[in-house]
Amino acid sequence: MTGRVGRDLRPDDVRIVAAREMNLRGNAVINVIDPTKSFQPTFPKADATCVIARRSIDARNDVKYRYKIEGYNHRYESYVPYEVAGYKDVSEAESVIIVGAGPAGLFAALKLLTLGLKPVILERGKNVRDRKFDMAALVREGKLDADSNYCYGEGGAGAFSDGKLYTRSSKRGDIKEVPYQFVNFGANPQILIDAHPHIGTDRLPKIVENIRTTIESKGGEYHFGTRVTGITRKRDGTIEVKALDSGHPSKTTGKPKSVKYIAKKVILATGHSARDIYEMLDAKKIALEAKGFAMGVRVEHPQALINEARYHGQWEPGMPAAEYSFAQQVGERGVFSFCMCPGGVLVPSATEPETIVMNGMSNSARSGKFANAGVVVQIEPDDVPEEYSGSGPFKGLDFQKAVERKMWEYARSKSDNPMAAPAQRMIDFCNGVVSSDLPETSYKPGVVPAPLHELLPEFISSRLRDAFPEVNRHSIRGFFTNDALLVGVESRTSSPIRIGRSPRTYESDSFPGLLPCGEGAGYSGGIVSSAIDGINCAVAAARSMNEAGDTPAESPDASRPDNM
Repeated sequence: MTGRVGRDLRPDDVRIVAAREMNLRGNAVINVIDPTKSFQPTFPKADATCVIARRSIDARNDVKYRYKIEGYNHRYESYVPYEVAGYKDVSEAESVIIVGAGPAGLFAALKLLTLGLKPVILERGKNVRDRKFDMAALVREGKLDADSNYCYGEGGAGAFSDGKLYTRSSKRGDIKEVPYQFVNFGANPQILIDAHPHIGTDRLPKIVENIRTTIESKGGEYHFGTRVTGITRKRDGTIEVKALDSGHPSKTTGKPKSVKYIAKKVILATGHSARDIYEMLDAKKIALEAKGFAMGVRVEHPQALINEARYHGQWEPGMPAAEYSFAQQVGERGVFSFCMCPGGVLVPSATEPETIVMNGMSNSARSGKFANAGVVVQIEPDDVPEEYSGSGPFKGLDFQKAVERKMWEYARSKSDNPMAAPAQRMIDFCNGVVSSDLPETSYKPGVVPAPLHELLPEFISSRLRDAFPEVNRHSIRGFFTNDALLVGVESRTSSPIRIGRSPRTYESDSFPGLLPCGEGAGYSGGIVSSAIDGINCAVAAARSMNEAGDTPAESPDASRPDNM
């Protein structure tokens, strides 16, 4: 069905179409369920139920909403509303340690509550509210806190990157559980039906806080400022996790206190940038392997230009800010858009000093002047320059860091702000010319004219140079313009390392009881796929513990950290 943009679909219109398509009599009683509404008026003896399942914008001709409606003829089947399983009080239950409070860690914790297990979350960064102060200092002064930034802290990188919930990971598990959980904690119910749902950076922090409140109220635990430094499997099969607790420094030295936690299962959900965790695992001979990732630039256009292109000149106030996505094949490698932020801003996402990393985010209204997206080139392990081959599974990570540092070195020589970024107009980039000036940008630390065509590795810059005009020619008219700004470098699309695990148990083959999870483990990319992986790891941990016959009375108490 189709409907007018900016107006809800009328239930009577749904009933008319449904009666025809389901071959029902003209006076059939049909319930219409709109998941975005808190109240659903229904008739107890209805002949059928129709559910609004999906909504997308069709701008090919006149701009309209296109709806997918699911129909249930009660002669053959019943409609059962989707419900998230209830949370149990786990105060006295068996503990499972979760390292990392990003999407994978949080959804693993929520799933454990439904399974009657106690999540104990160790997070190196700060709570989501305190993170904001560190990010403000990063933007204004270029002051980087290596443990509290746009990547590290409660909510992970996803908490400050628009909250896009679109994924193609339908084979990983029950995708519905993720948006329904978000709605339970305060997200707009529109995400339940939108084809490209998003929550908004302005709303996500409160949702993340609400998740924490629920986990703690049910007996789960959070330990912020707790950076994991070691992991050991003990003779009795339990796992000891060592950490430095900066939230409770030693009274004698003032330094972070050494603590340890013990549990039978540990879900490792540290995100794609925790190099120290990879090094710790490598020292333990836990299997790591180099995997493909992507690298490129953030591309920023005036939002009005993208609206004009995507709506074919039909955009009007009140219509959603236009977005785009594309994928090109250039020289046997993909060039594609990533994490597109309509009405958004560019932000610094470095996690190590003397590096420049770009990301983007949008508030829920997506009302900003600019649109930005990562445009990146697929990189396979064999593409990484030979000079990094001696790094083994770390070669992609070392290559990534070298490019990020190169960007920092160039920009630092031109600006006093350590987070200033190198930038170039799009056509100038393709012509190999340093821009004489740069357009206005949303990037607060500032940009400097730079030869991105030289700063980027040739195999990346050449593919970008070929792709930009093709995008303009085949999908987004007006995309290839000198009003578009390229900012380097977009390098954290996913982890260049995978932590090996069993596809059946989700546990490390070389470290039983350890469940590598999410983006940092190399098994997801984005909020939804990471959340689903967290859910799957929680289920796998619970299943293994049930098979082993573990009971809360027999298990060690991970909630009581011991001084070391």
